[in-house]
Formats: sequence, C-alpha cells, structure tokens
Amino acid sequence: MESRPQLSFEDTSVAFSYKSDAELKKANFIFSLVNYPSVSKMATGAVKFAFAVGLPVKGLIRTTAFDHFCGGETIDEAAETTDKLGKYHVGTILDYSVEGEETEEGFEQTTRETILTIEKAHTSKNIPFCVFKVTGLASFALLEKIQANEKLTVPEEAAYEKIKERVNRICGKAAEYKVPMLIDAEETWIQEPVDALAYAMMEKYNRTEAIVFNTYQLYRTASLQNLKDAHAAADRGNYYVGAKLVRGAYMEKERARAEKMGYESPIHPTKEATDAAFNEALQFCVDNRERISVMCGSHNEYSNLLLAQLMDKHGISHNDKRFWFAQLYGMSDNISFNLAKAGYNVAKYVPYGPVKSVMPYLLRRADENTSVAGQSSRELILIRKELKRRKKG
Repeated sequence: MESRPQLSFEDTSVAFSYKSDAELKKANFIFSLVNYPSVSKMATGAVKFAFAVGLPVKGLIRTTAFDHFCGGETIDEAAETTDKLGKYHVGTILDYSVEGEETEEGFEQTTRETILTIEKAHTSKNIPFCVFKVTGLASFALLEKIQANEKLTVPEEAAYEKIKERVNRICGKAAEYKVPMLIDAEETWIQEPVDALAYAMMEKYNRTEAIVFNTYQLYRTASLQNLKDAHAAADRGNYYVGAKLVRGAYMEKERARAEKMGYESPIHPTKEATDAAFNEALQFCVDNRERISVMCGSHNEYSNLLLAQLMDKHGISHNDKRFWFAQLYGMSDNISFNLAKAGYNVAKYVPYGPVKSVMPYLLRRADENTSVAGQSSRELILIRKELKRRKKG
C-alpha cells in the first residue's frame, strides 16, 4: 500500500519550472487582461473585428495568447512543446483545434490530420493520447437532425455513412497503434449520435483494454447515469470503457437554448450539484476499475486531489495506466506539474492549427477565464507568487 499522497498544488517552483522568466511575464499579462471582464470583452471584440476586416493582427495573436495556450500551427511546430513538457513527465494530447469546417473536403482534412497525430503518438513516448471532436468530421446540422429522429434524405444518409467511416478509420488506426483516443463531448442536442458512435467504437476496439474514450460532461444531469449505463453495457458485452470526465463547456448556451425552446435545462442548477456528480463519477470509476479506465479532465483542485486520495485508499499505483489526470495547456500548471512530480500520469491538452482557425478556441479560453469565478484570479496569484520568488532568488 502506498503512503498517503502528500500532494500540494501550492508549489509554484514546480508548477512553472518549465517556463522562462519571459514566458511567466507573458502569462502574467494575459491573465491580468482576462481578470477584468470589461477589458477582456473589449480585447476579444477587437480581435474578432480585426480578423473580420482583414487587419494584420496574426503576429500579435501568435506571440501572445496563441503561444501561451497552443503548441504551434502544425504537428512539427508542436514538437518543441511536447518535448519540453515531456522533460517534466507531463504528456501531450495533440488537439487539432480547427473548428467550423462545414465541407466534405474539410471533414476529410480533419480526419487525415487526426490520423497524423496518431502516427506521431506512435513514435513518441511523450504523446499518450490523441483526440478529436465529431463536429470536426461531420455537419452539425446533420447530427442535430439525426438526434431529432428526423427522416434523412438520400444524400444525408450517404453523408452519415461517411461520418461513421471517418470515425472508424480514426479509431481503427488508434487501435492498430495502441494509442488511446479521446472523443470530445458536444452540445446536448447532438450528443446522442456522438455517444452512439463512441460506444460502437468501444465495443469494436476496446476488447482487451480501453482504447476509445467517451467524454462525460458532469454538469449535465444525465451524465452520471450515462456513465453507469456505459459500464453495464461493457460488462454485458465483455469490453472496456474509456471515460474522460469533465465538468462541461457549454453551460450558458445550454441554459439559454432550453429557456428559449421551453424544455427543462439539461444542466445541474448549481455548481455544488455539478461538483457532487463529478466526484461521484470519479468514485464510480475507481470502484469499477477492472472495467473502466478514467481521465480526470479537471481544473478543480479538490477533484484532482480526491482521485489521488481514492487511488491511495485502494492501493492503486500512481502510474497505473488506467488512471490519468489532464488539464489544458497554459492553465492550472500548479495541478499538472505537482501531480507529475508525485508520479501520477498527467497530460496537457495541446491545441494546434493555423492561428486564424484556432481563434474560436482561444476566444473560449478567454471567455472561460473571465466567467469562471476565480479562475483567472487563481492563475494570477500563483504566477505572481512565482515571479516574486524568482526575483528574491
């Protein structure tokens, strides 16, 4: 039995060990900006306008927010970030974060690029997972129509078959190379066909271990039961479940749509209810670890500590490959690097892609850090604590 984990997320010398003084000062500037909602809103509005009218702001974005939150514009460019994180025993999840593709050609390009990330992971000890969003391979409107059980036209049926083929191509390559593949979550009104694809791939490729992972947004009232149902189905079918647990990314949008369309909100009414569901899901995964591999995709310190403590309680080795912790690149380094130093399996989501194409992702990060209570303040306190420590040193 391992000793109780003496984990602390306060050690900034560990948290920012991979950042130079210049990079830390840049982080201080970025989080200072998003810490003031009015300033952040003005800045993101100006960026959107600049791109819309073709102003030459790519260089400015590239050297500030893009460099802080992204690995580069290509897989090869991201290699420097991958190697740097790897030196501190933090893995990289290469995330091709191009959004808004609505053409068959665009969907095929995203499929090819995702397969390239698998091939890269196959040859790198520092890339333990790959990831894709089904909306990168499929029309949002078509997924919406499928979930609504509307009759598809003949061309739509053909497009749906192509979606299934793309997902199978990706997951098949992941299985061939034994690279676990995360399928990201989407909005509730298209999540059902995404789940169906994920579970079909689990049943096909998770026969001996978890290769395909579905994502459970625990701010959804239905997610905990969905996880339990997935486990029951895997138990009956004798395959394994890959579960990435997150709180969720579309709260305002979900609530607004539910109110506008007059249906019950699919989101927990309080943060406390979401936290309780998330932590219960962690407990469920630990209790059912013979069948489930879990990734704790959280920036919440308590939840990460809870999983570490549950592993300790059950005598699970820190580096047991069924248990992973993950945070976004450029955020919560105090969690990632302190966990890695304590010997846990940790990975950072590292987005990459052309600057303009990755802008929706960057704008969401700015919005998230502005709207999530205390997120940017917490980052700022830690960054400034480390700057002060270095100055004294």
